[in-house]
Amino acid sequence: MTTESLFSGLKVVDCASYIAGPAATTVLSDFGAEVVKIEPPGIGDPYRFLYKTPPNPELDENYYWEFTNRNKRGLCLDLKSPQAHEVIARLAKWADVFVTNYPPQVRRGLKVAYEDLSPLNPRLIYANITGYGEKGPEADKPGFDLTAYWARSGLMEYTRNAGSPPTIPIPGSGDHATAISLYAAIVTALYRRERTGLGGSVSTSLIAEGAWMTGPWLQAALHGAQFEILDRRKSKNPLGGETYQTQDGRWLILCLLSGDRDWPIFAKAVAREDLSDDPRFATGKGRTLHAETLVNELDGTFASRPLSEWKVVLDAARLAYGVVQIPAEIASDPQLFANDIVVPVSDGAGGTRYAVSNPLTIGDAPRVPPGPAPGLGEHSEAVLGDLGFDAQQIAALQASGAAPVAKAAA
Repeated sequence: MTTESLFSGLKVVDCASYIAGPAATTVLSDFGAEVVKIEPPGIGDPYRFLYKTPPNPELDENYYWEFTNRNKRGLCLDLKSPQAHEVIARLAKWADVFVTNYPPQVRRGLKVAYEDLSPLNPRLIYANITGYGEKGPEADKPGFDLTAYWARSGLMEYTRNAGSPPTIPIPGSGDHATAISLYAAIVTALYRRERTGLGGSVSTSLIAEGAWMTGPWLQAALHGAQFEILDRRKSKNPLGGETYQTQDGRWLILCLLSGDRDWPIFAKAVAREDLSDDPRFATGKGRTLHAETLVNELDGTFASRPLSEWKVVLDAARLAYGVVQIPAEIASDPQLFANDIVVPVSDGAGGTRYAVSNPLTIGDAPRVPPGPAPGLGEHSEAVLGDLGFDAQQIAALQASGAAPVAKAAA
């Protein structure tokens, strides 16, 4: 196994805020890239405070910030200051990858657009992420994962039951999916650079990722399909995606996609051979036609025993199902630890904490152990020094407010 990190020596500028852009650079850092995180003076990246916003779970530790900005160095820089332009120019010449999530108009106003930076470094990979894409009347419209990824794409409409309002998903879940697409675009551009010697611009958007996630149904809509909101009271597939509540109030979901083969096995496993013998349910067409009746029967069956017993029954029959896990179960799920999806982190005091790793496994390429996320401006002087600014120049940047010395935000 190699001990060399995959992206050792790769230099990345994270000039993005909130989640999707910074999460993409976190994946690069996990595989050894050196990432400089730029934040504005004052409160810094507003994402520093999102963990305090409902419906997020209450915790004193800033788990959001640590998760999405680990292993980075922090540079506080006022991009609106004319004196900051030289810092950005040197960063562009230094970097292999420059990531931003500013809308097109803002990028141009701050002089951090691709057209501003690419002449300074023909090998630069410029990666940007937007809410609604680079073109069209809403290119400069602010977009978040809740608005662009979940709501606009239709995901929020079709991940609910009829009669219920749209459910607010875990904040940032769409951002993290989109971050992997941006990472893929960056790596593709790096591969192209290896072949051509030239950098280039890559991008994705929250709405594009949402459309990709809804792809099968969106494809159907493009061909004129008609849709119904899922209604458990009028189920059409009792075995292939229906949920059932157990005696102890827990939920599981069946995913028996080979209905005719799985049906008699399932009926025997749950001790309902009477249903298997019922001519109404003998075929897939019959089970669809009489789905509501079958769901009512299975509701009573699953309500008769606790989840722990049903897991034993369904596992013994090798039937595909999923437990709708609660947070405490997810945090202790042995599969997450066995596959390094959750990894140990030193707390700096001799103890161990845990962190969620990125979802990629790349052969035997080792990951960098998760390190702390930067305080606001924590590494400003060191980064400026690495860019060739001397002590007098750094002091002038600090005095002008272009690169102020700032304390870590809460």
